[in-house]
Order: sequence, then C-alpha cells, then structure tokens
Amino acid sequence: MDWKLELVAIPVSDVDRAKAFYEKAGFNADIDSTVSEEIRFVQLTPPGSACSIALGTGISSKPPGSVEGMQLVVPDIKVAHAELTDRGVEVSEIQDYPWGRFVFFSDPDGNGWAVQEIPPRD
Repeated sequence: MDWKLELVAIPVSDVDRAKAFYEKAGFNADIDSTVSEEIRFVQLTPPGSACSIALGTGISSKPPGSVEGMQLVVPDIKVAHAELTDRGVEVSEIQDYPWGRFVFFSDPDGNGWAVQEIPPRD
C-alpha cells in the first residue's frame, strides 16, 4: 500500500496575506473555500509538487509562524534563487553544504522554508 503525504497545514495569522505571499512565491492556489463562519480552507501547491499546503481559519491549532523545516527540492538552486528574488520574495544567499545547496525564506508569519538542490550522487 502506498502512503502519500499530500497536505501540510501551515498556521498563519492573516489568511489573505499568507495566500498572496505563497502565490507571489509561485505556489498555485488550488482551493479557497469558506466552509462555515469558523472554517476557511485555502490549498496551495508548489509547482511540480504532489504535496500541497493548507492555510486558513479553523485549520490548525498551532500558533502562526511555528512551522520550521518545510523543504522544497529543485534541480537548480541558482534558477530557484533568481525566480524567488524576481518574484519579490526575500530569500537568503545560496549556501553550500556537503548534503546540498540551499536558500532559505520565511512567510510573513515566520514559517520557515528551505529550498535544496541535492548534489549529484556518485
């Protein structure tokens, strides 16, 4: 049986501000639905990803900005850095480690993201 991770909740304080940020970062807005007065569900997916994120009200009990370590993987970190920068996302300089090349960014609430280019395997 396959077990697929398909949705991760990201706690935010302002759903519209967070949605706009993730769209600016290149995520596709798949769903924006107000289910009830207590629940609004927004689903966004990074380009090419099988896993999406969920923002909204009534979605997570975690405090806004408390998610760290979300990671996206790209084939070319220089292209990813340029794309994020061109879109107006504040992103770190490229950092090189033995396990890959990275850039880092945070959403307006401080939820932390890494973008990794995995080194070639010998």
